[in-house]
Amino acid sequence: MRCHHLRFDIWLCLLFALFVSIFPAGLAERIMKEQYKNYAEEHTAAEGEIGGIAGEDIFRAQSVEDLETHEKFTVLSPGIEYRNLGAGYYKNYYLYALTLPSGERVAAAINMENVQTDGDYYTGEATLPVGQIIREDLTAEQEFISQIEYNEPLSRKDFYVDMMGNGQKASQEDYALPAIMFVRVITVLIFFPLFHALGAKFGIFPPFWVSKKKKPSEWD
Repeated sequence: MRCHHLRFDIWLCLLFALFVSIFPAGLAERIMKEQYKNYAEEHTAAEGEIGGIAGEDIFRAQSVEDLETHEKFTVLSPGIEYRNLGAGYYKNYYLYALTLPSGERVAAAINMENVQTDGDYYTGEATLPVGQIIREDLTAEQEFISQIEYNEPLSRKDFYVDMMGNGQKASQEDYALPAIMFVRVITVLIFFPLFHALGAKFGIFPPFWVSKKKKPSEWD
């Protein structure tokens, strides 16, 4: 297998261009940090809303029947059991296998920011965010079913519980990364040929393209 190595001058110019890109990328990161504040506010579920903190006025569901007969509800779960019994990606959500007090298991999208824990984080009682039923045929995504049911099967696969609502949002790092990478790429694309052209002009680097002189005709 033949290996191809880039010339030293190309590596050096790339290194210089990457170094220069640190500065505009840092500026982009600061700008995106400020924009993230507005983004986070827009993707924050208020108390009592789907995905928000569940107050005392929110019904505490015990079974699947309770889920289906109430427009909004919450579930009390021991410790962090709700996130340790299987999970998987379903469309745009990461759904956990949630065990109800009745022992029935359902898939649930949970806004972790609004889980309230009474007592120890691992062994206390967790009040999950406000939820509602979303009717979906979960079996349409067999890969997801195999992931979430690796421990035990779900009791129902014709819906999932939405405890995320408007609270689903990317982390600050993930939110800013596309803009930062775009700025770095553009900076490298601008400065790499500029550094190489300057180096070639002063005879430090060989030029990319060498013009071929036309051979004189034998008739001249």
